[in-house]
Amino acid sequence: MNELVAQFWWVFAIALLVGIIVGWWLFAANRKTTIARDPAAEDAAKSVKRNQALIDSAPSATPAPPVPAPEGLAGIGTVVGHEAAHAPSPASAGEGDDLTRLKGVGPKLAARLRELGITQLSQIAAWGKADIDQFDSQLGDFAGRIRRDNWVEQAKLLASGDDAAFKEKFGAV
Repeated sequence: MNELVAQFWWVFAIALLVGIIVGWWLFAANRKTTIARDPAAEDAAKSVKRNQALIDSAPSATPAPPVPAPEGLAGIGTVVGHEAAHAPSPASAGEGDDLTRLKGVGPKLAARLRELGITQLSQIAAWGKADIDQFDSQLGDFAGRIRRDNWVEQAKLLASGDDAAFKEKFGAV
C-alpha cells in the first residue's frame, strides 16, 4: 500500500486540492448572496405602523379658536366674547348620530368630528366645497378623508334613511 501511495502521490494531492476548491465554493462563495428588498413593502410597513400609532394615540385636545370680541359698549364685548368662547359645544347638547356608520370614520375620527361640533349626519350631508375645505383643514392626520371616502354622499344616503342605496354603493351599513 505504501508503494501505491508513493507512486501516485500527485493524484492524491490533486484530489485534495479539488476537494478544497469545491468545499470553498460550496460554503464561502455562496455566502455573498444579497437580499433584494421591495421598497413598496417597506413603505407599507411604515404606513401600517403610523396608522396603528394614530389608532392607539389619545385624542388630541385642541383648544377652541379665540372668538374676536365685539367693540364698544364699555367692555361688554369682552364679556360676550369670553362667554361665546366658553359656550358648550353642540356635541354636549345631545347624543347625535353614530358617525362611525360612515365608511372611513372610526371612533377617534368620530370623536374629533364631535369636538368640531359635528354630531349629525345631516350636518355632513349639507356640506359644500367650502365646508369640506374648512373641516378638512381641522382634521389633522385625517386630512383628505372627507373627499377620498365621499362622506357627503354617504351622509346624504344615511341621513335620508336609504340604507339600501347606501349598501349598494358603499357596502354593508
